[in-house]
Amino acid sequence: MRSFHEGQLVTLVGDDEALEAIVVHAPSLVKVEVAVPDLGHGPVFRTVHPKLLRERSEAGEHDDALRRLIRRTASAGRGGPRGGAGAARRGHSHPSGHRTTGK
Repeated sequence: MRSFHEGQLVTLVGDDEALEAIVVHAPSLVKVEVAVPDLGHGPVFRTVHPKLLRERSEAGEHDDALRRLIRRTASAGRGGPRGGAGAARRGHSHPSGHRTTGK
């Protein structure tokens, strides 16, 4: 079983064509989110099965546009380390305790 990591260069093998792609996120063993070029819309995200992906070592002509898409949407919650609720709020790492009524 192959595992894919974020930022890895891959080729998406379809029925009639092979597209250059970059792995954005691999949430499970049966689902991988990749950025691929789309002729009509520009680069887009697709969720695919890992069996449709092949590793590649050579950079492709669309890799710069795919990386820009990944960088542009990273602030929307794609990629990067996954944190729990409130992970981005510095100085508030845990909730405060119970406050007494002043007895």
